[in-house]
Amino acid sequence: MVNLNGTILDQNEVNITLENRGYKYGDALFETLKVVHSKIFFWEDHYFRLMASMRILRMEIPMEFTMEFLEQEIIKTISVNGLAKSAARVRLNIDRGEGGKYTPITKKINYSIVVDELENEFYTIDTKPYTVDLFKDYYMSPGLLSAIKTNNKIINVLGSIYAQENSFENCLLLNTNKNVVEALNGNLFLVKGKTIKTPPLEDGCLKGIMRKQLIEIIAKLEDYELLEASISPFELQKADELFTTNVITGIQPITNYRKKSFTADVATLLVEKLNIKVRLS
Repeated sequence: MVNLNGTILDQNEVNITLENRGYKYGDALFETLKVVHSKIFFWEDHYFRLMASMRILRMEIPMEFTMEFLEQEIIKTISVNGLAKSAARVRLNIDRGEGGKYTPITKKINYSIVVDELENEFYTIDTKPYTVDLFKDYYMSPGLLSAIKTNNKIINVLGSIYAQENSFENCLLLNTNKNVVEALNGNLFLVKGKTIKTPPLEDGCLKGIMRKQLIEIIAKLEDYELLEASISPFELQKADELFTTNVITGIQPITNYRKKSFTADVATLLVEKLNIKVRLS
């Protein structure tokens, strides 16, 4: 069952026309949420990112789009799918309705909510081999639009196909300045000695919710220094650790990049701190 503008429908009953602007032009954005026992992880951060993104895209935010209203709609959708007492992945999608060419003809905003069951309630470290490479066919543009979760994810699609064809678990994306920006499905962190680096938003990486949580956690660690600084491809093979982050997986250690193997000591420490933060929130 899905939620379309507040109405619960069977997925087969949902009718998105060819004139939908999200379908036609990618004129849409989304949030991916982790919900456990009807509690949305980091909901306030997700909500304010969503509102900021809608403003950047010049969408007219409906008056009813309060944090409480959207939370209720999400929980309602989870409940009708029988997932109120378990873990769920939620996609909240926002589009600008139908009609028009590049210029919209109305200010209408649609929303939809789709849920799937998740296996893990809290975050764990997956120690299985996880090999990545650079995806260099296309480059991301530094700037504000790259930090927004719009429905235009074609570089991520092409990179995922490339990874599948070459038996990689993931790929790392470069920007037009040839700096490493992020992974296909999350932000990137690099550990060298006692320094933990992550690319700055100005380089074009996603303004990730899990990225924000880890920056806050690392800032409180006495033994490590956090740097938001550009990462060159040459730094990858010199690193002690590499890991990616998103709200569904949490932290995913990278075990291999080309001929280099990595440890996961810092990633393991951060997962422990992350789960403490989740429990206390």
